[in-house]
Amino acid sequence: MTESQLETSREHALELEKGVNQVVIGQERAIRLILIALHSRGHVLLEGGVGVGKTTLLRAFSKALGGAFGRIEGSVDLMPNDLLYSAWVDGEGKPVIDPGPLITHGEDTAVFFFNEINRARPQVQSLLLRAMAERSAEAFGREFTFPHMVVFADRNGVEKEETFELSAAARDRFLFEISIDRPTDADIRRKLIFDAAYHNVDELLASLSEPLLDFKELNALDKAIQKSIFVSEEIENYVVNLWDATWKPHESGIEIPDVYMEDLVVAGASVRGMSAMVRAAKVSAWLEGRNHVLPDDIHTVLLPALHHRVFLSPVYESRREKIMPQFVAALRDHISTP
Repeated sequence: MTESQLETSREHALELEKGVNQVVIGQERAIRLILIALHSRGHVLLEGGVGVGKTTLLRAFSKALGGAFGRIEGSVDLMPNDLLYSAWVDGEGKPVIDPGPLITHGEDTAVFFFNEINRARPQVQSLLLRAMAERSAEAFGREFTFPHMVVFADRNGVEKEETFELSAAARDRFLFEISIDRPTDADIRRKLIFDAAYHNVDELLASLSEPLLDFKELNALDKAIQKSIFVSEEIENYVVNLWDATWKPHESGIEIPDVYMEDLVVAGASVRGMSAMVRAAKVSAWLEGRNHVLPDDIHTVLLPALHHRVFLSPVYESRREKIMPQFVAALRDHISTP
């Protein structure tokens, strides 16, 4: 892919970002991170309460990409096969078997959303993780592939009864964990509540009249971006120092109020996690129109890439949502930046 083609693709990506920002207002940071994840070909965990617009956001991206949108709701009685097929009885009493939500759209799937994944049993989570890793699944005696699919999953953080938290290995399969919060800007909050234009999601999404980016081109585009963006030796050393500090923060001078740092971390970021973070930083640099990674690109993706990948001791795990932003901010502030 030539420099001219990469620049054209960047313009299309920024146009997509602009279009989604007009449909889903007040979520600029989350939209930029999702754009980075899509171009890094990485899956995403979403954090946020009920009714903050996660589904609308993903539907907007799916429509802007021109691909199909798949979705399933997590529940305690959900079985692995429910992802692959559904069985029902028609009006004549005959059994009918239809493809499940994971394979319905096949190669046309751009975005698949697993809502409340922690309500699904580990067996269901395992099937999804395999599909994420291999971008394929077996059903009806054959293999279905979805080479362009990016999976988004969110967790019910309020109701903890009958939930099954993702294992460390499962969380590590996700490139980012992105928080979708209530907007803080007063004008945006008023628009969302009182402007009828934001009350009908289907009409809102209709403003995205045509695909702004071809989802089937993203795999090749990702490869071209990774080859074209340069990472200096200084940035490489900086990333390795950050990695070491995720394992032994006390040896790097990292401190957090009311936390005994020597007991905080059970395991730091994995090799997969750090390499994924660098891939995302390259995409961040590309979106900014540069051919090299700066510390700012690392900082852009540092929290979403590490939030779910640093595994805390049980005494601190219940305070993860408060501790991890402080931990990542301390990494950024204490590790010498080139």
